[in-house]
Amino acid sequence: MDIVTAFDQVGTCRGAAALCGTTHKTVRRVVEDRGAGRPPDELPGRAVVRNTDRVADLVAGKVKATDGRISANRLLPIARAAGYEGSARNFRRAVADAKARWRRQRRVFRPWVPTPGEHLVIDWTAEGGWQVFCAVMAWSRWRFVRVARDQRAATTMGLLAECFEAMGGTPKVVLTDRMGCLKGGVVANVMVPTPEFVRFATHYGFRPDFCEAADPESKGVVEALARYAQEDLIVPAEGWASEAEANEACQAWCVEVNSVEHSTIAAVPAARLAEEAKLLGPLPSLRPALRRGQRRRVDKLATVRIGSARYSVPRELVGTDVEVVASAGEVLIERSGDLVARHRLVAPGEVSIIDEHYGGPRRGPSRAVRAKTHTEAAFLKLGPAAEQFIRQAAAAGVTKLATELGLIVELEAAWGRDALTAAIQRAVEFRRFKAADVRSILQAGAGTATVVDAGENLQLDLPTAPTRSLDAYRLEALR
Repeated sequence: MDIVTAFDQVGTCRGAAALCGTTHKTVRRVVEDRGAGRPPDELPGRAVVRNTDRVADLVAGKVKATDGRISANRLLPIARAAGYEGSARNFRRAVADAKARWRRQRRVFRPWVPTPGEHLVIDWTAEGGWQVFCAVMAWSRWRFVRVARDQRAATTMGLLAECFEAMGGTPKVVLTDRMGCLKGGVVANVMVPTPEFVRFATHYGFRPDFCEAADPESKGVVEALARYAQEDLIVPAEGWASEAEANEACQAWCVEVNSVEHSTIAAVPAARLAEEAKLLGPLPSLRPALRRGQRRRVDKLATVRIGSARYSVPRELVGTDVEVVASAGEVLIERSGDLVARHRLVAPGEVSIIDEHYGGPRRGPSRAVRAKTHTEAAFLKLGPAAEQFIRQAAAAGVTKLATELGLIVELEAAWGRDALTAAIQRAVEFRRFKAADVRSILQAGAGTATVVDAGENLQLDLPTAPTRSLDAYRLEALR
């Protein structure tokens, strides 16, 4: 757009090129493309096209299927048949790059040896318009599947409580992925569960645990159950009329699969659960109260109002509905089951603002230091000390600052950039903004004292005097 505007103003390619800092050929090409109606992203020569790009997916698939062991020579005829017309050498390079990427992504897994009564692994999946809750005991492979309309925290914890009742006890650990409905935050890769989930875990006496982010292999036992439920339960049912009917079908399916020998453990999960139940914790007499928050509309200030106070939310949520829960001295704001904001409870009439919701902290007005002349550009190349020198000199009212900058730049040829930069920094510290002052600092050399706080050691490069060895003063013995 700068080139087009400059050409419209000047009327010549060379004049527009001089204004934009480019060549007249580039200006002519841009103007011709505009006349032809081509957008900038379709201009010729912008994208690098390799002759191996058309078979890149084929190479990546073969490398993955063979665990990175297929050779480029064996793969070349397949690529030729797929339309590759380049050289064998270029193709070998592409295969080598694909193998390198595969080795970086490849993982080595170690089998998990579960302990009886220890882990219950849970997860959500979706199929046929239903949200499917899956849970499996890692040792006995006892499976629990239910469906719901949403994946909210209250729904998750309600189904988890139903799972405990169906098992007849509570496991020691409930392992899940980083569900948004149960996630309060992440600090140094450590999951912080929501207060509601902590109270729920305390009520039932289990410890909540979370997998690594984007790592489905760490909970493969429940991932397999999710696929099994989708293929063997949800898809064949072809839909249910109500949620109650769907959950009745899920209960019957769970009884069926838990009564059949499991191929991995070569045992019946229901029979192994009877042994595992001896190690489960007791169930509490009552279920905990699972409250839902209050629905609020995010106003144009990206805040919600509750208790006569305002709390900020991410600005992308303006105009949407969120769920606000106030408890334990804090306010939690959720959107579709995901925690979007956490605030400390404030008094009525006050406002709680998180800077990240508005793209960062409020910035005060500032004017960047931008070079307008060659002298200014040469001076600013000396580093941050040069910019600080200009700002403080302007604040001090140095009216002939432009002239002084030119004289200071000329000192670099005689003294070098490092010495000149150090002299400028020292001039800033002592608020001396004349070229003569900088020259005096350079002439003083390294023997000048560095400003230190009171009580600290003063570092000086003192001159050294020539010395003689004591042997030079030894008297020769008289003979």
